[in-house]
Amino acid sequence: MTQSVSASPPFRVADLIRRKRDGGALSRAEIEFLVDGATRGDVPDYQIAAWLMAVVLRGMNEEETAALTNAMLHSGEVLDLGFLPAKKVDKHSTGGVGDKTSLVLAPLVAAAGLYVPMISGRGLGHTGGTLDKLESIPGFRVGLSVPEFHRVLEMCGCATIGQTEKIAPADRKLYALRDVTGTVESPYLICASIMSKKLAEGTDALVLDVKTGSGAFMKKEEDAVFLAELMVETGERMGKQMVALITNMDQPLGRMVGNALEVIESIEVLAGGGPRDLRELCLELAAWMFFLGNASKSVAEGRQLAEKTIASGKALVKFRQMVELQGGDPGVIDDPTRLLTAPHRVDVVSSRSGFVAAIQCESVGTACVILGGGRERKEDSVDPAVGIVVHKKIGDAVSAGEPLCTIHCHSDAQAARAKKLLEESYTIGDAAPGHKPALIHRAIHKGGH
Repeated sequence: MTQSVSASPPFRVADLIRRKRDGGALSRAEIEFLVDGATRGDVPDYQIAAWLMAVVLRGMNEEETAALTNAMLHSGEVLDLGFLPAKKVDKHSTGGVGDKTSLVLAPLVAAAGLYVPMISGRGLGHTGGTLDKLESIPGFRVGLSVPEFHRVLEMCGCATIGQTEKIAPADRKLYALRDVTGTVESPYLICASIMSKKLAEGTDALVLDVKTGSGAFMKKEEDAVFLAELMVETGERMGKQMVALITNMDQPLGRMVGNALEVIESIEVLAGGGPRDLRELCLELAAWMFFLGNASKSVAEGRQLAEKTIASGKALVKFRQMVELQGGDPGVIDDPTRLLTAPHRVDVVSSRSGFVAAIQCESVGTACVILGGGRERKEDSVDPAVGIVVHKKIGDAVSAGEPLCTIHCHSDAQAARAKKLLEESYTIGDAAPGHKPALIHRAIHKGGH
């Protein structure tokens, strides 16, 4: 009787850890072996954690980063949207405070004939999440099945859902380990995490909004540029049209921070109003989405198309359609009071007269989390009603006793910690700053930097 012998693994994990620890590169097959082993549980967590730390300390080359992204992408289901007749384009932001551009862009771009399949995330730490904002609309469902996702896309051209169990399962496994082993910050691991989820959508093109400044994960512009270049290169290696905009997050985007509040502000922009900075960024991102999706011959023409689509009212009609198809109450578009609102208002006033010289933007986001509008841990629940309305931004004149911002909350006691943090986040100077921070720093794409 012949005794069966199980095949030995093609690589020794300890050897791969050691080579990366010493600054060497791993092959595509070796990276696929590690990712597959991590996903199936064949390679123990402590060895994957050791390899992740080696990546943080030693980095990866472009081939390794693309191989890691590809292995994570194909660890699960990759959506096939070939049945849709026009180009599929999406946008991803690295996260900030008051960043509600996805709520504007999906219906705006779909209203002009492209398809926008968005697999979005929830807020974590001081940054907000698209899914939390949309779920503040009564009844809105982000947990659509893939057939439901396809149906909504076919019917209105845009749909926004959360990551399903079958999409990039390797990312969930690796991110959970990174979260508890001090290995979140690596640009190579961030790139693979973001791109594996976004490429699983079946898009043809992707516009990246990479934030930099006090309210961003990448505080230094050179770090934001490095990550942006890495993601653009990785996407292009995988056959996608790519661009990354480096944008400012030294102060909140728009005036409203908090889930239901940000839905209100998004509706204002879709209706042709809203704060200038939010409107400007949405138009620029839409212009690039139109250009990469072949809906315009240039970025400038794409911007004109975006302006025209908003002015015609088609973008707001498309948002209403998406909300209704995903189970939400479309009445909120005409009557925002149908959204949950916090009953109490607390002003944060300036202690002196002068000009707003700086805002510690991350502190504004953290204040919203303290109110209950965000989460410190993934399992935390979110209060959609609370938030902050920002009245004064960098360069604005302010008088002593004048409100800098207003807290929307349920009680004075709930607002106390947030109020103190917001007071400390503002720097008031004697003179107006020499220049206001530029909203869009640069674009990174194949045609040039």
